[in-house]
Amino acid sequence: MRSVVLDTETTGMPVTDGHRVIEIGCVELMGRRLTGRHFHVYLQPDRESDEGAIGVHGITNEFLVGKPRFGEVADEFFEFITGAQLIIHNAAFDVGFLNNEFALIGQTDRADITQHCSILDTLMMARARHPGQRNSLDALCKRYGVDNSGRELHGALLDSEILADVYLAMTGGQTSLSLAGNASDGHESGDSSGSQATEIRRLSADRPSGRIIRASESDLAEHAARLQAIAKSAGGPSLWAQLLDAQTH
Repeated sequence: MRSVVLDTETTGMPVTDGHRVIEIGCVELMGRRLTGRHFHVYLQPDRESDEGAIGVHGITNEFLVGKPRFGEVADEFFEFITGAQLIIHNAAFDVGFLNNEFALIGQTDRADITQHCSILDTLMMARARHPGQRNSLDALCKRYGVDNSGRELHGALLDSEILADVYLAMTGGQTSLSLAGNASDGHESGDSSGSQATEIRRLSADRPSGRIIRASESDLAEHAARLQAIAKSAGGPSLWAQLLDAQTH
């Protein structure tokens, strides 16, 4: 699946008070890997930004003088996002502003981008996984060990790059697997005194049969509950559940 991690900065909020988008930043993911393709633009909003908003993103009114208006980049932006899964933190905010921008230039067929893209809201995902905890982008960076040391101010492109790392950490599950089988004996995998991943140990043909211990009803119930918890956390069935389903159909 092609995904686009997206963020915007605005003159303020809410959009119903006439506030406008002043920066759009997007990075592309294919197969859970950053492709290097991105879309980034600063926009002339034809109005001044609130002081509070400038304090958040640092984009001054003077900086935006001479920047393109949304209508000048709308086609290129739409081409970049159309058909993709948009990954957005607090999606209602960004989607509402982008829909408004398309509506203001008369592109009513694009004024609901959810008709052209699927939306994944990482804020809603984080709230489901970490109820009662802070789930801002900075809080998630700290929780998942994502480096955001360069984020002194908000910025659409920087934040989309950081959000991509957070999303991959949130949904990646196990990212490494040691095959050497020697972690418990203190040897590094490159130590010749330790067991190597490629080593083959053959068992004696006359070894005694192993004892078969069948799962009890409580074991099976705990296993089913664990699979349900994994499915809820991952947003879809685990590989184990998918295999079981395939075997029964």
